[in-house]
Amino acid sequence: MSSAEIIVLVGPTASGKSSLAMRLAPAFGAAIVSADSMQIYRGMDIGTAKPTIEERARVPHHLIDVADPDEHFHAGRYQKEADRAIAALRASGKVPFVVGGTGLWVKALLHGLFADTTLPQAGKWRDPARRRPLTKDDPHATLRRLDPEAGRRIHPSDTVRTLRALDVLLRTGRSITELQEHHGFRENRYQALLIGLSPPRDELRRRIETRVDRMMEQGLLEEVRALLLRGYEPTLPSMRALGYRHMAKVLRGSEDLAAAAEEMKRDTKRYAKRQLTWFRHQEHVIWFEAGDDARIPERIQRALEEV
Repeated sequence: MSSAEIIVLVGPTASGKSSLAMRLAPAFGAAIVSADSMQIYRGMDIGTAKPTIEERARVPHHLIDVADPDEHFHAGRYQKEADRAIAALRASGKVPFVVGGTGLWVKALLHGLFADTTLPQAGKWRDPARRRPLTKDDPHATLRRLDPEAGRRIHPSDTVRTLRALDVLLRTGRSITELQEHHGFRENRYQALLIGLSPPRDELRRRIETRVDRMMEQGLLEEVRALLLRGYEPTLPSMRALGYRHMAKVLRGSEDLAAAAEEMKRDTKRYAKRQLTWFRHQEHVIWFEAGDDARIPERIQRALEEV
């Protein structure tokens, strides 16, 4: 859109979204609404590259540290809480900067979630008695067999979305992909300017490697150890995220630290590639490469003035 009531900064992990938002926010009287599905969790700071307390004191942040690691926090809940944060910011005269790389959450915020009266109520599939037949074998292999399109779109390590897709299919006889495409995400819930950061591939790979090394130096292993000691099981969706599942392997003795760090770098690069693919196919994003972000403030200013 040429005009905007919210600014959305997207892109792959380590592309510089958060640092850019921190630099731009003061000039525009903005506050940040996170669209990162891991920064919502309390106690998961290092592995999520969460902004520091000092950074949050300089620029207000919302949708950070709002759930415990064992809470179910889905796209629908994000949409509602982000709506409230955006409404409050706009009422106070601040510009909402939505910043993050969780594509489904950005899509839910901007275009709504698909609805169908035949779908099970959100969260009911998490009942252990209902999950058991879905998890008896390899859930993702079952999904690939029963719903190849959903199996292609959902990553094998994304247990939450895999089980949800299976549950919808088995309860309704309809693919979750079919239902989502029928909905089409055609609703425009906000006038939004979408800006994407896409560093050159080699630069992004270098940034990811540097970020992982920094997380290791900052104590990611000890952060994961503390979470496990607090009773958060390694099988939780939050604990299966990048970094956390890798360090859990080390603490269980199934992998050494150096190998886990290299595996984390590899998996993060793969995740960044999937993020880029998602945003390039799903959203109308104005893309900027590294070193080309000097034009972004003028683009934002023009969009805000035209609203």
